[in-house]
Order: sequence, then structure tokens, then C-alpha cells
Amino acid sequence: MGSLIVLYHSQEFGNTLAMAEAIAEGAKASGVEVTLINTNEKRFDVEQFRNFDAVAFGSPDYWGYIAGGLKVFVDDFYIARKSNRQGLIDKPYGLFYSHGGGGTVLRPFEDLFNLMRIGSKVGKTIESYGKPDNSVLKECHELGRQLAETTKR
Repeated sequence: MGSLIVLYHSQEFGNTLAMAEAIAEGAKASGVEVTLINTNEKRFDVEQFRNFDAVAFGSPDYWGYIAGGLKVFVDDFYIARKSNRQGLIDKPYGLFYSHGGGGTVLRPFEDLFNLMRIGSKVGKTIESYGKPDNSVLKECHELGRQLAETTKR
């Protein structure tokens, strides 16, 4: 059985949380073990990242950039990768975000994770303006399923 981590930041309204849970549901329905980590609640130890086959990253749009808790992971990843790349790269990943009207984080979000060279991006980056509606949640569920499929190869 493959494993997926959904590493996200959700705080005020729970919109990013709802998206993360839909991704997790899609992956679980495909038989993959899923771990959800909210970077607003705790710092994720980058060394544990090596234990997962695929990852979904999610953030609200904060002034055109990702949330600080997720950025801490990015910084930790950079440091760990410089010392030992084994188990940190070649992971399929997906991206999702929510916003309250700005939505300008898309380009920096995609660029940042592309520069990290974690692995191959799966699907399109999913956006939710405010509370995710059924179509957004369906896209998230499908992203979870797609990420799950990558762990079975």
C-alpha cells in the first residue's frame, strides 16, 4: 500500500482544510494510507517526509504568498536536501490553495515547488475562492485519486 501526506496550512475559515480532507478521501478510496498535517498546528519534521510516496501541498493565499507554516517546511526541506537528498526527491506532488479574492499566489506557489525539484507535479493546481464548492471538492477528490495511483507504480 502506498502512502500520501497532505501537508497544508488552515487557520481562520477552514477552507484549505476542507480541500485537504477531500484530497485525503480520494486517496483513501484508492487504497492509499493518508496522513494529514496542518502546519498551523505543528511543525512537520522534514525527516519524516522521506517515509511518504507522494505529497499534496495546500495553503491559503496570504498577500500573494504561501502561509508561514508551509514556508517553514520549504526552508527545512532546502536544508535537509543540501545534506542528503535520498528519500526527499522523486515524489509525485499536487498543489491546492484557497483565497478570499486575491488569488495571486498561484504563480509563486507553482514556481516555488517546481524549484524545489521534489518530483513530478500531478494534475493542475486547484483553486478555491472562499469556501470550496462541490466542483472544487470534486477536483480535490480526483487529485487525491491521481496521487494515489502514482504510489502504485
